[in-house]
Amino acid sequence: MNLNLAVEPRQNTLNATLSGMAPSQPAPYLGLAVLMSRAYAGVDLAPLGAELLARAAADPDDAQALMDMATVLQLRGHRELGLATQAQALQMQQLYHLPAGRAGSGIRVLALMTAGDLAANTPLEFLVGDSDITLDMLYVGADLPVPTALPDHDLLFVAVSESDETQPLLGELADMVRTWPRPVLNDPARIMALARDTAQARLADAPGVAMPVTARVARSTLERIVHGELAMTAVLADGDFPVVVRPVGSHAGRGLEKCDDASAVARYLQTMPEREFYVARWVDYRSADGLFRKYRIVLIDGQPHLCHMGISQHWMVHYLNAGMEESAEKRAEEAHVMARFDNDFAPRHALALRAIHERMGLDYLGLDCAESTEGKLLIFEVESGPIVHAMDPVDVFPYKQPQMHKLFSAFRDMLAHRIPD
Repeated sequence: MNLNLAVEPRQNTLNATLSGMAPSQPAPYLGLAVLMSRAYAGVDLAPLGAELLARAAADPDDAQALMDMATVLQLRGHRELGLATQAQALQMQQLYHLPAGRAGSGIRVLALMTAGDLAANTPLEFLVGDSDITLDMLYVGADLPVPTALPDHDLLFVAVSESDETQPLLGELADMVRTWPRPVLNDPARIMALARDTAQARLADAPGVAMPVTARVARSTLERIVHGELAMTAVLADGDFPVVVRPVGSHAGRGLEKCDDASAVARYLQTMPEREFYVARWVDYRSADGLFRKYRIVLIDGQPHLCHMGISQHWMVHYLNAGMEESAEKRAEEAHVMARFDNDFAPRHALALRAIHERMGLDYLGLDCAESTEGKLLIFEVESGPIVHAMDPVDVFPYKQPQMHKLFSAFRDMLAHRIPD
């Protein structure tokens, strides 16, 4: 990808947008936060999809309709079609603008993003939606050069998430942002270190942190274990079966399974065609009552904020299927933990949280974690692109709105403090 800032924009629409000249009769851009909030609330997106399709048919240059359509398709489970639609939109227009949600002194953020699914970028729209922050999202990549003219901005935020596919782009962005004329948040060189095995190596001896060795292994290595030609201990320096296995590049628990022995690995491989996997020792982190508790925390300029706590009978805790909405008892516990987080959980794990911030070095970082039976902070994943939102129904989760707005305010404060006087 050519990252020379002298590259001319390739499309008239893009050129007009980047130079601040609004095209005639601009179509409204809804964006991820609006569309996902509707889907989360159970709204049928099919009628909106039909409306967007009609808009695109009436105006072939309506990139914003195509971009929203791409998101709708992905939210409805049509990933590949959504990505193809997104690619079509990005060939017409690389920059997408979301105005501030409320009046105020105003902070202008330019976010560098890349083509991909809903996990490809930090979903900043949720963090800035109800604020005086203006967000311009510029998509860059191999076929999407950084254009000459850029919207004026106070800060640059690198929103590209880590993956095998984005490692080359992040490396090029790391070179580019060294001379960027505005403050840069989330250094792309540090985002590159969020790969599961790399992050684990960085945090292996961090005080107060428990994070099992994560090995990236080829399918052939697992097959050797299945056939008894190799011991699991030869792959994992810190233990043996049981282990958790997942395909490289998977998120949200896709393809994640616990294997108790080599025969379980054999059965797993029969259902997974991928060529590379992450393997780690399984840790039993259930509490005294037999339930598993998993926390999503974000570090904003090093300060921890709790997004949610899922409670489940199953070790693979996903908030959406943990039964939180159905259980008043679970919600009461989550509310209690949120209310006491700053005076209980955060100081209890202050050493670990500080070490994670120092070693990963990102301005905005998400943690999926738990508490080990030894009282350490058990880390499952560190990432720059967790979905952090206030979409939960207020009548069921009334305690979440104050917590999330506190988090959003902290994010804005971080941005404001980075703008030079």
